[in-house]
Amino acid sequence: MTPAPVGLRCPEHSGKPQGVQKVTRAVSSVGARRVNAVTLGLIGLNVAVYLAELAAGGQVNGTGNWIYEHGALFASGVFHFGGAPMGVAHGEWWRMLTAAFLHYGPLHLGMNMYGLYIAGSLLEQVIGRWRFLGLYVAAGIAGSAGALWLEPNGATAGASGAIFGVFGALFVLERRRHISTGGQIAALIVLNLVFTFAVPGISIGGHVGGLIGGVALMLVLLQFRRSAAISIAATLGVIAIAVVIAYVKTRAYA
Repeated sequence: MTPAPVGLRCPEHSGKPQGVQKVTRAVSSVGARRVNAVTLGLIGLNVAVYLAELAAGGQVNGTGNWIYEHGALFASGVFHFGGAPMGVAHGEWWRMLTAAFLHYGPLHLGMNMYGLYIAGSLLEQVIGRWRFLGLYVAAGIAGSAGALWLEPNGATAGASGAIFGVFGALFVLERRRHISTGGQIAALIVLNLVFTFAVPGISIGGHVGGLIGGVALMLVLLQFRRSAAISIAATLGVIAIAVVIAYVKTRAYA
C-alpha cells in the first residue's frame, strides 16, 4: 500500500512501484481488490448490537438495557441481577469479548467504526480474512485484560482495544516493510495514545492492552506466516495469556 492524495491505495492504482509485493503475498495470497468481508461484518455486528440495545429499551448512550448489563466488562459489583453478583470475578468470562461490541452512544460507535473501516480494511487485505479476524478477537480480549488490570470495577465497553490491536499489527507490518504509509501508522498510534491519556473516562488499560496484544500476535504471524496451525496456536495463546492476566487480577473480587 502507498500513500495517495485520497488515502492509502494499492500499487495497481497508485501508479507507484512497490518493492515488498513478494513479501506481502507470502503473508496472504488474497488480491487487493477483494471485498473486506470480515471488516464490514464486524462493523455490521457492532451496529446491530447497538440497535438491539435501543430496541431493548436502552438509552441513547447504550446503557440501561439487559444487553449492556450482561455484556459490559467489570470484575464485580457494578450490576446485580436477581440479587446474584455479576462480573468476570463470578465466572462471567464472556464479558471479555462481548464488551468489545458495546458502545456508549452513536458518537462512540461512529468513531470506532470509522477507525475499524480504515485500519481493518488495510490489515485484512494484507494478512487475509481469518488471520485478521483472529487478531481482532485476540486484541479485543487483550484489551479487556488491560482494562480489568487498571480499572477492575469500572464498567468498560467499546471496540477500541481491538482497533488498537489492528493499529499495532499495522505498525509491525510497516516497520518490517510489508506496507508503506509514510509513517502514518506510527503517528496515528501516538495521536490516539495522547488522546487516551489526556481525556478523562477513556480506558487506558483497554487501549494499551489491545495495542500490546496486536503487536505481539502480528510478530508471531509474520515469523510463521506459512503455517496456519501456528497462526491459530499463537492467536489462542494471546487469548489464553489475556484470560490468565484477568483471572489473576479479578480473583480477589470473587
